[in-house]
Amino acid sequence: MSEGKDCGSGDALSNGIKKHRTSLPSPMFSRNDFSIWSILRKCIGMELSKITMPVIFNEPLSFLQRLTEYMEHTYLIHKASSFSDPVERMQCVAAFAVSAVASQWERTGKPFNPLLGETYELVRDDLGFRLISEQVSHHPPISAFHAEGLNNDFIFHGSIYPKLKFWGKSVEAEPKGTITLELLEHNEAYTWTNPTCCVHNIIVGKLWIEQYGNVEITNHKTGDKCILSFKPCGLFGKELHKVEGYIQDKSKKKLCALYGKWTECLYSVDPATFDAYKKNDKKNTEEKKNSKQVSNSEESDEMPMPDSESVCVIPGSVLLWRIAPRPPNSAQMYNFTSFAMVLNEVDKEMESVIPKTDCRLRPDIRAMENGEIDQASEEKKRLEEKQRAARKNRSKSEEDWKTRWFHQGPNPHNGAQDWLYSGSYWDRNYFSLPDIY
Repeated sequence: MSEGKDCGSGDALSNGIKKHRTSLPSPMFSRNDFSIWSILRKCIGMELSKITMPVIFNEPLSFLQRLTEYMEHTYLIHKASSFSDPVERMQCVAAFAVSAVASQWERTGKPFNPLLGETYELVRDDLGFRLISEQVSHHPPISAFHAEGLNNDFIFHGSIYPKLKFWGKSVEAEPKGTITLELLEHNEAYTWTNPTCCVHNIIVGKLWIEQYGNVEITNHKTGDKCILSFKPCGLFGKELHKVEGYIQDKSKKKLCALYGKWTECLYSVDPATFDAYKKNDKKNTEEKKNSKQVSNSEESDEMPMPDSESVCVIPGSVLLWRIAPRPPNSAQMYNFTSFAMVLNEVDKEMESVIPKTDCRLRPDIRAMENGEIDQASEEKKRLEEKQRAARKNRSKSEEDWKTRWFHQGPNPHNGAQDWLYSGSYWDRNYFSLPDIY
């Protein structure tokens, strides 16, 4: 569904792109001559959203565009809708939740912080959805998004506050905020929060990424839950990228086990088979450990090499999701997927339709994408100063910032604080928008 084919050729989409690009205009710069440490050593334990990073550590996308990558495997939502059995639907929703973080693998460039009032839209007829997002708050930085199926089969929405912390050798991003998926023909809503993402080796060595923490997906209609554990890599890398867990009913009876790697695939299997396999695997590991008297040296931040790259498939398992291969030029293009490669493309027809706040029109990101690193740096500085001046003027006149496409309110399914879509974006009536660029 998301492989590097040119998608959606033929009729023009409603915002103009007929045939998607498969490359960026310019390859990325080498970061070898720059030290993140020189900037970050002043910030140990601080929250990073308040620190200005040099543009060389960015990738040419806004965080609003990065969030849109949740939609790469939208076919899993369509597949969930097609099942009559709620457990099969939950399996597909769980696979979608895992696939939504898969594009972060090896993506060590930092997306640009969105400016207050910045927006991003994406229409993909070929994948069957359209999405609108808006930066609704600057301190703390909160990004809200709302996607809908073009056949009115689903709504997917959320608001994310990526809380970043620096811990000496690593940067940790905890994506606070609820994610909601509504399957309209089943009148079902699922909610969850994403795992924590950590970038290691930011002082010296090769940067590498892991995700960890528990993700609990709740079906608010049936009371079923899927509890997934994203494993931290552990001392010898055996758990690197692993994700596993169970789907259980409201009385906590296990209905199904799920396992795989968030960088590769997800399988489902009968829970008794899974538990027996785990028990056996644990026994083998213990025996191996005893035969190799391992010295427990100081924990390293180097990327561990997993025992084997792929997942050991338990007999009787069903494949729920497998990642599409990255395009051959990915390493020169910020490790982008084929889906990410098209997020910032724009043509004259689209430019005449999208609002002036859309991040495709942001000059610093456009300059970086074109390989003009000095201009990107100057523009980023200019935009940040312009945003500060606008905030100062508002505080002088005691004027509050008004969001345009989202409003604050409780999540209708779990009551958590959320930002909800106010409607009317797709009417294309963009009067009196802020001048943020």
